[in-house]
Amino acid sequence: MVDVPESLPARMFLLAYDLRKQRMGGSGGRLGYVLRAAALTELYLDGRLVEERRRPAPGTPGDDPYGVVGQIASSRPRSWQYWVRKGNRRMVATVREELERDGWIRVRRTRVLGLFPVHRVTVRDPRVVKALWGGASSALRGKPVAHVNSYDAAAVALAAAGELKTVLPSGDRRRHKRRIAELTARSGPAAPAMRKVIQAQYVAASA
Repeated sequence: MVDVPESLPARMFLLAYDLRKQRMGGSGGRLGYVLRAAALTELYLDGRLVEERRRPAPGTPGDDPYGVVGQIASSRPRSWQYWVRKGNRRMVATVREELERDGWIRVRRTRVLGLFPVHRVTVRDPRVVKALWGGASSALRGKPVAHVNSYDAAAVALAAAGELKTVLPSGDRRRHKRRIAELTARSGPAAPAMRKVIQAQYVAASA
């Protein structure tokens, strides 16, 4: 049995790692949305966030490892999309530093053209990524949705909404559309909100 990180954002970061190419998949901006949505989803599943009038609100007191509940509590009511976008790039750095500190990854820091910082990530134990992928794959293809581990269900929902090809190539997203919708319904409002954020980016880019 291989140990995996407890937090959903840490799991999604590792799931974004491409074992074949030995590098992170996806753009930094989109990965940030996935990680922010993962943090919101974790808090929602644990009852530390609830939904009021289609917006997140503080729920049961508890751990707030990324400060998301604190941000929401100190702000006027805002949409789930707003909180998916909020600090998305910083979220990548935060989760990367957490995984490096806890020994899950190595990070080599370089600069492109001597100017632009680049972080080369290597997963220390590929079996961790394989175990996480196995959980997501089982959620997509295995037991009835009601019996799927909540974090595995959320991993599929987040990977689909964030178009994380290391977990769900586009063909799989089409093939398992109904199952993904069922897993997403189990996982709360953050994944659908992320999908809307990404769709809005597509619209803006094509305008």
